[in-house]
Amino acid sequence: MQNAVAERIILGIDPGTTIMGYGLIEVKGNSPKLITLGVLELSKYNDHYLKLRKIFERVVGLIDAYHPDELAIEAPFYGKNVQSMLKLGRAQGVAMAAALSRSLPVFEYAPLRIKQAITGRGNASKEQVALFLKQYLNIDEIPVHLDATDGLAAAVCHFFQKQNLANQSSGAKSWKEFIRKNPGRVK
Repeated sequence: MQNAVAERIILGIDPGTTIMGYGLIEVKGNSPKLITLGVLELSKYNDHYLKLRKIFERVVGLIDAYHPDELAIEAPFYGKNVQSMLKLGRAQGVAMAAALSRSLPVFEYAPLRIKQAITGRGNASKEQVALFLKQYLNIDEIPVHLDATDGLAAAVCHFFQKQNLANQSSGAKSWKEFIRKNPGRVK
C-alpha cells in the first residue's frame, strides 16, 4: 500500500466573501511544514460577483504557484442569517470549482471538526486555533487576520485526517505505539 502521508502539499481554504483565508503546508512523512498563509481581502469590492471572480482567480493562482496535491476547505456553517450562509456557500463553491478546474481533489471539513482536530475542542476560539498552529508549525507571528490561520487549520486538519488513516492501516495497536509513531502530535 502506498504511504498516505508521503510527500505532498495541502492547500487549506477558509472561504469568505469579506476575507478568504488560506494556508499551504508541505508534508514529508509525518512532518508538516508551513509554506505560506495569508488572506484575500474582498471588502473593497461592492459587487458580489466580482468577489467570487477574485476568489476563483486567487485560488487558481495559489494552485499554479505552489502545485498542491489536495485542497482542504471549511464547509459553511448555519448561522442565524440565511443570506450570509448562501454567500459563504457561493464562495466555497467558487474555491472548489477553481481547484476542480486544476484537477485538484477537494476535501471538505465542518468548522467544528477542524477546531477539534487542531485543539481537541470543537468550541475552540479562532485565537486558540491560531496559537496552537503558531506553536505546532513554528510560525513566527500570528497574522492580523485570523482567517489566514483558519485556512491553515483546514490544511492541518486534513493532514491529521490522512495521518490517522495511515496509522489505522499501519496497525498502531496501543496509545504508546501511536505516540511513538506521532511524536509531533503530542506536546
